Amino acid sequence: MDNLEALKHAPAELGIHDLIASRWSPRAFSDKAVSADDLTKIFTAASWAASSTNEQPWRFLVGRKGDETFAKILESLVAFNQTWAGKAPVLVLSAGKKTFSPGPYGGGANDYALHDTGAASATMSLQAMALGLHTHGMGGFDKEKARAHFGIPEDFEIGAVWALGYLGEPDSLSEVLKGRELAERTRKPVGEFVFSEWDVAAKF
Repeated sequence: MDNLEALKHAPAELGIHDLIASRWSPRAFSDKAVSADDLTKIFTAASWAASSTNEQPWRFLVGRKGDETFAKILESLVAFNQTWAGKAPVLVLSAGKKTFSPGPYGGGANDYALHDTGAASATMSLQAMALGLHTHGMGGFDKEKARAHFGIPEDFEIGAVWALGYLGEPDSLSEVLKGRELAERTRKPVGEFVFSEWDVAAKF
């Protein structure tokens, strides 16, 4: 396992914080349960993410393996994701409220709700890493099925599903997924997505 984590670690010469460098998205999860204390820390961390006007528009539905919430989230996933995500001890469904609360913005449209929910999800993931846990975000699920399962109001835009738990053994995966699990991580160079003008790469 240490070799796998070393393989997935971002290159040290990049100079980024180790918590960020060590974050990756495994598909092999251990069946070890995540404690209530750790879940509280993880979602408390999410609550401290930045959001437009401090609206904090996010909502997380959290299922623990064996409970009804977990089953509903799992059933919403595409079959491919069900094969591995069902082994994780925790599944999370995120959503963001599309309107502001009454106040300065008068309950108007919050165009940043899903952006802010993503920021909270990233913070959640980093806190999980700090506790020795891993997360894997997924877009491969049926949003309308999830909405129906939980009676999610139309005022909420559904974000993503997250698997959360302790790292498992790659050998528990199919050969195709095992290959992905053991593959080296890659990222675009900064010059491909940081610009000073639309078509001019930024220079620091």
